[in-house]
Amino acid sequence: MPEARTDADLARLAADDAGRALLAVRAELAAAGADARTLKDAGDRSAQEVLAALLAQHRPLDAVLSEEAADDPARLTSSRVWIVDPLDGTREFSEVGGPGEAGRTDWAVHVALWEDGDLVAGAVALPAAGVTYGTDAPPQRPTGTPAVVRLAVSRSRPPAFVRALAQQLGAELVPMGSAGVKATSVLRDEADAYVHAGGQYEWDSAAPVAVARAAGLHTSRVDGSALLYNRPDPRLPDLVVARPEVAGLVLAALARLDLTAPDAPAEAAR
Repeated sequence: MPEARTDADLARLAADDAGRALLAVRAELAAAGADARTLKDAGDRSAQEVLAALLAQHRPLDAVLSEEAADDPARLTSSRVWIVDPLDGTREFSEVGGPGEAGRTDWAVHVALWEDGDLVAGAVALPAAGVTYGTDAPPQRPTGTPAVVRLAVSRSRPPAFVRALAQQLGAELVPMGSAGVKATSVLRDEADAYVHAGGQYEWDSAAPVAVARAAGLHTSRVDGSALLYNRPDPRLPDLVVARPEVAGLVLAALARLDLTAPDAPAEAAR
């Protein structure tokens, strides 16, 4: 196992190792004909075990906030907290297709480090797509103002407010899978912005936001305020990740919408 020299190294190492474990579990259980629930549960469990072991080995004094582990209140007095989502997109992970099919690739592993009030390192692995985005080597972001803004949106549960936002902007909706996939789609030039207001938790956005910031993208809440992490309540319900060239347009359009109206269920319920 390679040595993690820096926190950013460790974020990538952990995300990649968890991703390899997920691919192995997925292949084994799919070959055995396991149902979607069995795949989801096994994936969550295996990735959590890998991340917990790596963080305990390399950073034993740090606290951890994970979707798949009990919340330890000791994190609130810690200066360093790893915020992880072992499997972002269980629905997509469990769609393996038929014999000879590779299955969906739009699911992710999130690993981020919060230190003294801010995110300082992170990695988002897309294991089935064979790519990892990390703050150790921030990807080059697309530049320029697009003629038509593309908004990343949930392929299965597009919230009504995003359709209204698209109408305001004259934007195109681009459906795709998990939160990490949508957030990093701006880096892949598949979308120009990802806007979410249907309910999320800190682990859904911490790693994508760390990577997006390192690459020079705009990140904020839908009202333009800062995203704050390691809070007593880990719910962080809304998010904007966008090219800087379109961020002002998106935020101005959001300000004209009623985001308090009932919307789609939370994208990532606990």
